[in-house]
Amino acid sequence: MTAPASLALAPMVGALRPIGLDELVARASLLTRLDRKYMLPIRELPLVIGGLGEDMQVQVLEMAGERDFGYRSVYYDTPELDAYLRTARRRRRRFKLRVRTYLDSGDHYFEVKTSGPRGTTVKQRIPYDGDLWRLSPEARAYADEVLAGAGIDSGGFRFVPTLVTSYRRTTLFLPLSDSRVTVDTGLTWTLPDGTGLGTPDRAVVETKSGRAGSEADRLLWSLKHRPVTVSKYGTGLAALRPGLPAHRWLPVLRRHFPTPPHALHTPHMLHTLHGRPA
Repeated sequence: MTAPASLALAPMVGALRPIGLDELVARASLLTRLDRKYMLPIRELPLVIGGLGEDMQVQVLEMAGERDFGYRSVYYDTPELDAYLRTARRRRRRFKLRVRTYLDSGDHYFEVKTSGPRGTTVKQRIPYDGDLWRLSPEARAYADEVLAGAGIDSGGFRFVPTLVTSYRRTTLFLPLSDSRVTVDTGLTWTLPDGTGLGTPDRAVVETKSGRAGSEADRLLWSLKHRPVTVSKYGTGLAALRPGLPAHRWLPVLRRHFPTPPHALHTPHMLHTLHGRPA
């Protein structure tokens, strides 16, 4: 996490009972789920973590003694940004493609997210062992198969990397509802040319549950936080490319993204991905 988030959360997260990854997946994999996202100042996270830890038997994901983990995602889209525009324009058949890297373990997965019934999100994935800047044939075939199952004909699409996101994540398990809460901090977004921005004083809190709001949602509502329309891919790309249609993300962009944005000074950061140039 960023330093402010670590200082604020470490004592409360450290006091929670741990849960291992295998048990978490068995009890709350939720690959088909209803996601609610909240974006809030980092300074308010202690109220959220403290409220959940009081009497809700909350557990925190722990692996190798660590309780927060680094994530990086390379998003793929068509050169015409078909995936982005479907989401921006609220089309029914939406999708996202990304190669997600778990930075602490070095594991890579190719993930395909599609829209399910009644507002749910369906995520399917396979292990990935290829160039992060060009989809492997296996990943491309998998994308075509999953998208076809969701009613999307991608046979004529050409997919190219369009955005890289990175952040630190803490994952909480709520045993009373078998649901999850993720807390993401240290968020950055970078275009293939190295242009980037960050929101160091903001966190994205996401609840992942069935259709009914979880106890975490009810706590957030009591603290005057409401779900917002935010997508790491869509909102980040809109912030970095202001000419794109972005009406659905304007409230979050105006309230939570810095103006002017905090530019990242990492023009060659993307060159480090598998040692290949952008």
